[in-house]
Amino acid sequence: MDIGKGLPAIERHRDLHIWIIENLRVVPVPERAYGNFFEEHCYIVLHVPQNLKAAQGAPSDLHYWVGKEADAQAQGEAGAFVQHLQEVLGAAATVQHREAQGHESDCFRSYFRPGIVYRKGGLASGLRHVETNMYNIQRLLHIQAGKHVSATEVELSWNSFNKNDIFLLDLGKVMIQWNGPETSIPEKARGRALTYSLQDRERGGRAQIGEVNDEVEAADLVQVMEAVLGCRVGSLQATTPSKSINQLQKASVRLYHVCEKDEDLVIQELATCPLTQDLLQEENYYILDQGGFKIYVWQGCRSGLQEKKEAAFSQALAFIQAKGYPTYTNVEVVNDGAESAAFKQLFQTWSTKQQRNKNLGGMSKLTQVRLDVGQLHSQPELAAQLRMVDDASGKVEVWCIQDSHRQPVERKHHGQLYAGNCYLVLYTYQKMGRAQHVLYLWQGHQATTCEINGLNCNAEELDLLYHGALVQEHVTMGSEPPHFLAILQGQLVVFQGCSGDQREMARTVVTAISGENKETVLEGQEPPHFWEALGGRAPYPSHKRLPEDVSSFQPRLFECSSQMGHLVLTEVVFFSQEDLDKYDIMLLDTWQEIFLWLGEAASKRKESSVAWGQEYLKTHPAGRSPTTPIVVIKQGHEPPTFTGWFLTWDPYKWTNNQSCEEVVDGSLGARPAIAEITAELNNFHLSRGPSNGRAGPLTLRSLKGSQEVSGNELQRGPKAGGTSTGSYHSSPRLSISGSLPREQLMHQAAEDLPEGVDPAHKESYLSDSDFQDIFGKSKEEFYSMAKWRQQQEKKRLGFF
Repeated sequence: MDIGKGLPAIERHRDLHIWIIENLRVVPVPERAYGNFFEEHCYIVLHVPQNLKAAQGAPSDLHYWVGKEADAQAQGEAGAFVQHLQEVLGAAATVQHREAQGHESDCFRSYFRPGIVYRKGGLASGLRHVETNMYNIQRLLHIQAGKHVSATEVELSWNSFNKNDIFLLDLGKVMIQWNGPETSIPEKARGRALTYSLQDRERGGRAQIGEVNDEVEAADLVQVMEAVLGCRVGSLQATTPSKSINQLQKASVRLYHVCEKDEDLVIQELATCPLTQDLLQEENYYILDQGGFKIYVWQGCRSGLQEKKEAAFSQALAFIQAKGYPTYTNVEVVNDGAESAAFKQLFQTWSTKQQRNKNLGGMSKLTQVRLDVGQLHSQPELAAQLRMVDDASGKVEVWCIQDSHRQPVERKHHGQLYAGNCYLVLYTYQKMGRAQHVLYLWQGHQATTCEINGLNCNAEELDLLYHGALVQEHVTMGSEPPHFLAILQGQLVVFQGCSGDQREMARTVVTAISGENKETVLEGQEPPHFWEALGGRAPYPSHKRLPEDVSSFQPRLFECSSQMGHLVLTEVVFFSQEDLDKYDIMLLDTWQEIFLWLGEAASKRKESSVAWGQEYLKTHPAGRSPTTPIVVIKQGHEPPTFTGWFLTWDPYKWTNNQSCEEVVDGSLGARPAIAEITAELNNFHLSRGPSNGRAGPLTLRSLKGSQEVSGNELQRGPKAGGTSTGSYHSSPRLSISGSLPREQLMHQAAEDLPEGVDPAHKESYLSDSDFQDIFGKSKEEFYSMAKWRQQQEKKRLGFF
């Protein structure tokens, strides 16, 4: 579709489109330059969901990004373009975001893996977004390697360094990653991923890379750095960590009604948390303030067009100014019927207009789907929606916690639980020929702290017996998930207020009162005369909650960390399996359950992870139930109720192959690479600048080969148009002539491949037509992509 006069068309097959405002013109950014942002400009970023899971009911996202050095004219032009683009897309189906450099939303940052690079200057100064094979360069990048990585071009000086972050000295043919002594292992890994991406995109993969973790061990690289930056004087300073917004701060939400009276803006506070959807009237529009962290503007479908087109951002900015919030506070404008997942989850419940008007005709379909549980393993998305790992036909073992020890429960009593006790229920089933285990930790409402502690300790003992392979689900009485009820064959009976000790006390009291004339009655087995003595059967208090309609809530994935003793979450929007890093603890909120995924290197923090899940529920602005089941999963033991929420899932990712990050981790900073860098340094022509007799920085005058690279050599890297004809990006073809059938290559282990096939480049043996059909692009287009993207595609399609 056309974006208007003089503007390019949106390509339907792409999910991300970026434009830059240059000299009051709107210019499309080439795809290979995505993630690079010049500080003097404004950008427009459009994301249109393409895959079926993401696109179902999900609106497009339109971001208006402002560089910290952008002038008012550029901002005005960007605002006008946003309005024009929104009219073309359809305002009702678009969420608008205002983003400020360095303070972007998690949604915006999620588009750019492995990170965002802020560049000095602007295109007007003659720079290009990406100049592949440009080696005559000197720059220093300050890398902040949180879950969403960013790199900022800073002054080429030791004064720019600190102990807490990562710095990349980019000298064209040589790139040196310096890791601060207080940086963590995952931060270093994420920094490497960005360094390799820059090497691939901007140097055609030819730059040599070195890493400094210990300055004594990497003295040769430090010598290079000092040659460029000068000798370091004094010690490095530790930076004060930036204060992240924690969940307690995000829990504060206030809803304001907005209207105009005599040309004045009138904002009236309407409600605070927990909010309900019926507060939003389609004739009006509202401002929702989430603790000063984010400002939402909700526009009713029958509010004035003039308000919709012009007032949303300006009134949000006026509100920010009146509240004294920072000017970079994120703003999100949502329309009635096209709300974002983050906005919906600020309310206790949410339903679409179609759901509010639906009849009961859908129930038979649901029942029919629930009966077809044989497909749960082949269709994990169905398992996730039904919350059933299998058809409940596996082995069940039950223990009751007594005096901090577990006592086996006879099979005939498996479904009889007491509200004053805690139980462990171990379920074992088969999947892909391997035994899988789910351990339910059931907690009665009247259980004591001692019993709950005993429950957790015994669960840990069982987990050790099973070598850490147990999926642990914390279940509170009255909130049992469907699979728990199914493995007890739907015969769960909870005896409230009646533990073994309490029953014994009741017998003693009754004997003292009535002698031998007594009868013991179990809940659920009451004879008619029991109810007659009470004046007739009637409802009595129960802790069971009515099932919620959660179909309007989209699953959300967060990285968990802690600051000042409070939970801090970083959301990963449009998530995939690649976002699960072995160093992380990730929280997946599906509304009915909270999953906590522990990476291999983070499994020792399991106790804190459960506490984080509980804090998440406690501080959620929607007033979530604290009895929501919490499921703890370790890397490599993911059940289908978890994997089904991901678009694709490779069950062999962490067994047969290294992840992309691990490949980077193993190759960067190796001694052979340092030796090659040293060889490159011998070709440097350095001249000492004037320093008044003192040791000063050396200036890199030229680098051998950087200006004399032949045209043939340059063509070995990706061309400006995004294609590659040479040998560097094209995978090596071995002794096999012609192509091979896809069946002999896809999902095949190395030992099962035809003789002569290189396992690292299986895709290269496909015919051109098969390659286009499977990958959706030509080989030239594929090999012009960043290496990490090639790895992702190959994993997803069975060629890694």
